[in-house]
Amino acid sequence: MKIAILGATGWIGGAILKEAQSRGHQVTALVRDPSKLSVADVAVRAVDLEQPLVADTFAGVDVVIAAVGGRAQQNHGLVASTVQHLLDVLPNANVSRLLWVGGAGSLEVAPGVTLVSSPDFPAAYKDEALAQGEALQVFRAAQTAINWTFVSPAAEIYPGESEGPYRLGGDSFFTDANGQSRISVTDYAKAMVDEAEKGTHPNQRISVAY
Repeated sequence: MKIAILGATGWIGGAILKEAQSRGHQVTALVRDPSKLSVADVAVRAVDLEQPLVADTFAGVDVVIAAVGGRAQQNHGLVASTVQHLLDVLPNANVSRLLWVGGAGSLEVAPGVTLVSSPDFPAAYKDEALAQGEALQVFRAAQTAINWTFVSPAAEIYPGESEGPYRLGGDSFFTDANGQSRISVTDYAKAMVDEAEKGTHPNQRISVAY
């Protein structure tokens, strides 16, 4: 499979790149600064998300996996706008699938009540969580031929190797037997590439945790 990873120099995007490449997929990294990435057998294309996207950037790609955040540029509006731009541009590049690295904040802790609205949600991550919630709304409102999947990690996603099998959920926030919501970035990347390969959750949000 030919997979393009938007945001491949980020730590989540980088983990997804490593996982996809380890499975023999042909990987293209779409990054703001190509000089920051030098990985054998990975094509690199420059993409500035603050500029209009063009279809040629995605030429020859089967699926795009996007790991986009607004923290680095202090521009959280970039998240939802990138979703819309991708939905507009990818059909012109004959790309029919888009997988999105989402956030946990929009998961529901009770019907209609999101995690980000909880009193104990960390203030440092609130803007980022709200931006990802807006991105999810763009996906759900879109009238598009693109087959998309929004993949929310656990509340705690952290550097580290695989810790074993992961579980998949939907819109509801869930925890392990110890009441924790955790996933290593390695296992999150595995779940993302599994979905890229299997395509079992079209046009919906899924969540990943132990």
